[in-house]
Amino acid sequence: MKEITRDALPDFDKPQGHKYDHGHALVLSGGVGKGGAARLAARAALRMGAGAVTLGCPPAALIENAAQLNAVMLTRVADAEALEKVLEAGRFDALCLGPGLGTGDREAALVRAALRADGLAICLDADALTLLGRDADVMALLHDRCILTPHAGEFARMFPDLDAAGEGAVAAARRCGATVLLKGQETVIADPARAPVVHRATGARAAPWLATAGAGDVLAGLITGLLARGFDPTDAGAGAAWLHCDAALRFGPGLIAEDLPEALPAVLRALRS
Repeated sequence: MKEITRDALPDFDKPQGHKYDHGHALVLSGGVGKGGAARLAARAALRMGAGAVTLGCPPAALIENAAQLNAVMLTRVADAEALEKVLEAGRFDALCLGPGLGTGDREAALVRAALRADGLAICLDADALTLLGRDADVMALLHDRCILTPHAGEFARMFPDLDAAGEGAVAAARRCGATVLLKGQETVIADPARAPVVHRATGARAAPWLATAGAGDVLAGLITGLLARGFDPTDAGAGAAWLHCDAALRFGPGLIAEDLPEALPAVLRALRS
């Protein structure tokens, strides 16, 4: 399995242009008191170079999120019908769905509505993966513009007959028709139509301080930012996995999830040298 290295990374530089030339990402949030994960993802998507990022939340959570966000915009998304209207407007290039979202009927309907949106690149993480694992009909809506980002436990719930390892990730990607990024010390990115790749956070690149609450939400945001910029799901997943680890290595011990987006500019600058 080919390893992701610095030399194999795509070019992350942004050419000149208007902000919307670099894509507009939408991140869906949970309700009151449950927006932290989505805010982490939204800030990471913005740091990753998406031209604009909007956080969509239930109306009751709007003031809470407005108090903690500046460059990230806000929109009300009360339910699946509201999401459909937001997406029909054609403003968004990518969607992050799952961090802190919840797993009730409303959220299940949001996942269905998102997957039915025509041509939208989607990163599905956390609660969205739980909802996929519960409903084979929703899983059947996955397509080749989707990337799933399970850890081993989530993968086992979604694909109980497959091993949570490299070959299992490949089989899962082929089964569901979407890219699967299986998180771990050896993160496998499996595309349904391409050879899988692996990022190894071992040896000199071991970053045990990434085992902290919210780090996965940041990874989902990095992927979403790259999707918004036009990267395909596999390149977005592979690039984000490397950058996520490198940001942690650059920051070092004591890392918390909020530090990761702030470490990213130094990582990107180093890639230009």
